[in-house]
Amino acid sequence: MRLLVLQVLQQQNEVISLADLEESLSRSDRTTLYRTLKTFQEHGLVHQVYDDSGNARYALCSDDCSCSYPDDIHVHFLCTACDRTYCMEELAIPDMPLPENFRPDSASFVIRGACSSCTQAMS
Repeated sequence: MRLLVLQVLQQQNEVISLADLEESLSRSDRTTLYRTLKTFQEHGLVHQVYDDSGNARYALCSDDCSCSYPDDIHVHFLCTACDRTYCMEELAIPDMPLPENFRPDSASFVIRGACSSCTQAMS
């Protein structure tokens, strides 16, 4: 099952939800897929992104990713037309100095708008 999940993730150019993964792998059950994704996340193979509804979506980490704050935090783009979310790894989140004794563990930066496919379809 882990290999099948990995293959599906490798074929994506945007983040994928548990429901989408379940649809792609019809022979699987939700619990097994969830556990597989959590295992992948614990071992730094995937990172988790939350959409506007609070649902988790997943994307493969790049080869040099350690999924640690602030080194591997990047911008995500949420298309409000097609509801797809894309990793924008080339766009780093700027350093944000926090007040004394504040220690961040993670950060999220999401840009909302229309992706290139939806923008072309609207033209």
